[in-house]
Amino acid sequence: MGLGSILRREFGFISGNYQVLVISWIIMDLAMEMPVPNFQYYVQDVLGGNNFPMALGIIGFANWVAMAIVAFPGGYLADKYGRRWLITTMTFVMALSNLFFAFALSWHFILLGTIVHSLCLIYQPALFAMVQDSLPPERRGMGSSIIQLIHGAFNTPGPIIAGLLLLAFGLEWSMRIIYIIVTVLYLIAAIWRLRLKETLTNGEPIRFRYFISSYPKAVKECFNVWKVVPRSALWLFGVQTLVMFGMSLTNVMNAIYATNNLGIPKEQWWLTFIPLLATMIIVSIPIGKMVDKVGRKIPLTLGLLVFGLGIFIFVIGDLVTVMIAMSLFAIGQLLVMSSAMALSTDLVNPENRGKVVGFRNFVGYIFNGLGMLLGNFLYVSFFPQLPFYVALGLLAPELAIVLFLIQEHEKIKKD
Repeated sequence: MGLGSILRREFGFISGNYQVLVISWIIMDLAMEMPVPNFQYYVQDVLGGNNFPMALGIIGFANWVAMAIVAFPGGYLADKYGRRWLITTMTFVMALSNLFFAFALSWHFILLGTIVHSLCLIYQPALFAMVQDSLPPERRGMGSSIIQLIHGAFNTPGPIIAGLLLLAFGLEWSMRIIYIIVTVLYLIAAIWRLRLKETLTNGEPIRFRYFISSYPKAVKECFNVWKVVPRSALWLFGVQTLVMFGMSLTNVMNAIYATNNLGIPKEQWWLTFIPLLATMIIVSIPIGKMVDKVGRKIPLTLGLLVFGLGIFIFVIGDLVTVMIAMSLFAIGQLLVMSSAMALSTDLVNPENRGKVVGFRNFVGYIFNGLGMLLGNFLYVSFFPQLPFYVALGLLAPELAIVLFLIQEHEKIKKD
């Protein structure tokens, strides 16, 4: 069998809407990771966050709460009126929201920009639903892992560019330049997404007033959907929520923790993102094939264990061991995300997927926001290691739910 035949067999499903989305993610991911390594330093040292110890927690909380506000109508509108309009329009607005970050005068501008950016993510349920609509059942694990591979591969230059700009222009101007780059690339991706084709053939024409008037009905339908989906889907949602809550506890102050408690200089912190993203590139395809071949629960369980090991190494690490921990986080994230996405798609019928994603996002985002606030509070009010220890403690209920309460093959009917 020739190389061309092998590639067609393995990747021939990358076409149509999925291909359009893949290319748009490539464009966006070229810039997406650039601000991340030095964001906490930018808020604290440049924009006055040091004068308000809970600034990072409040920004994180506002980010997730804004996303939660639009989660219900996002899922409802995706299933009722279609996917394309939400995805294309909100990508344009989200691109422009990065200008708040580029020209911020204080951390309050970051707060405002974060809220606008997060409200634009009302399109996320439509995006996930369009991906699920476009992937054949036997390729869902691979499709999810390819998404993670793209994020890893095209995010990888971001921290390197951020580090070089930091060394060349200093913290403040490097971040302002980065956010202008992000704006431009997001606008290019928004234009590209105009090529998407609607996948919901029976959707109604969308009207702006439905964003407000449909909210009560959207909330009701997103709650009611759990009456008709398998119980395992609900337990899976619980695990995903706990995992994201634990990650929020530690991510809100991890750069500050690394500098103040592990002795990693600000000029070197960006280096720790390289192994994280490089690991995603290396293992994403093997993990996707693993999810498709051995099932969903084994990778999900393994991912939780890898996450725990990564946290343990990070909290007592130095530059080298933190880089190892970041690689473990990448492996754990891929295992959990790929298996959870595939399992959720297996369990939930197409007409309910938008609502399930909307509900999961709403509750998950609230918990993520609370995790940001709590992680910041525990860090400044008790001792810096406490958020990491709490995240480790959450592994026990997560593993128990996966092992004893989730049934992998429970399903209502075939797609």
